[in-house]
Amino acid sequence: MRGDADESWFETHNFLGSQHERHERRTWMVVALTAVTMVAEIVAGTVFNSMALLADGWHMATHAGAMGLSALAYRFARRHARNPRFTFGTGKVGDLAAYSSGIILAVAALLIAWESLTRLARPVPIAFDQAILVAVLGLAVNIVSAGMLWSSPGHEHSHGHEHGHEHEHGHEPGHEPGHHPAHHADHNIRAAFLHVVADALTSVLAIVALLAGLWFGAVWLDPVMGLVGAAVILHWSIGLLRDTGGILLDMEAGGDLAGRIRRHIESKDGDHVADLHVWRVGPGHFAAIVAIVTQRATDAGELKLALRERYPLAHLTVEVLANAPRDGGDSAPPDTSRPRPAQ
Repeated sequence: MRGDADESWFETHNFLGSQHERHERRTWMVVALTAVTMVAEIVAGTVFNSMALLADGWHMATHAGAMGLSALAYRFARRHARNPRFTFGTGKVGDLAAYSSGIILAVAALLIAWESLTRLARPVPIAFDQAILVAVLGLAVNIVSAGMLWSSPGHEHSHGHEHGHEHEHGHEPGHEPGHHPAHHADHNIRAAFLHVVADALTSVLAIVALLAGLWFGAVWLDPVMGLVGAAVILHWSIGLLRDTGGILLDMEAGGDLAGRIRRHIESKDGDHVADLHVWRVGPGHFAAIVAIVTQRATDAGELKLALRERYPLAHLTVEVLANAPRDGGDSAPPDTSRPRPAQ
């Protein structure tokens, strides 16, 4: 029972992005749009005996599945946001889904590259008119979908967190010096966006190659454009895997946030940081563990409140280790037998 205790001392661990519900809603809309287009292309391909339509229909099915994974991740994270079984909330569920989508993108890029190399070695006849129609239809759908999924990474910080944050020097977390937008981005919506952009890219390259083949007979340009598209998609997937993998492994996050916290604490005479870790627990949410050695009478609770007012920390644990001076003024080793933590 909390009784009459100050509610500000209790952590909520709700580390979802500020636009979580908007992103979830729009992702489901794009999944529906992609699924409808997929069914239409498969039906039309069957009725008109068009392999181009059938191939693109099943290609869109893979994207619908990947984006469906993103949408389900949003739903799961929202429904379990306050589940105590998740130590630091469900803010990383989207990063897990984005990492999986990055793998799917990489596999798709490799398959495109393999098919392109095969067609360079053994060219096949192309039904240019039908193929161009399919590419234009796919491009239109992907442009609409990309517009629905577009999100600026700089606006993913935690407006809605219960504790609220006053940021150092008046900077918002997404715009602080030394902060990279990737530290605040919702990688789940980024993964869904990359799927439709990758599809749009392949459609644009295909249109260029098909028109060149139709007008100039340059059939070889179609597989070459496929290789170009595969290289770009693979580059995107590697970036997504790198960013989300670091978050899932709790790598140091927040740009130079840890350095600024250290400098702030050690600016006081006799205070030294013994341990400091900063990591991301959700879009725009950071957690930190700080242990300081001090010769002054320092209250861990007051230090915690001071740090949270100054820095964008959604979850903070502070431990103070007393370091009483010896006779003659020399500092003794820190007394770690009676730490004063504030959590």
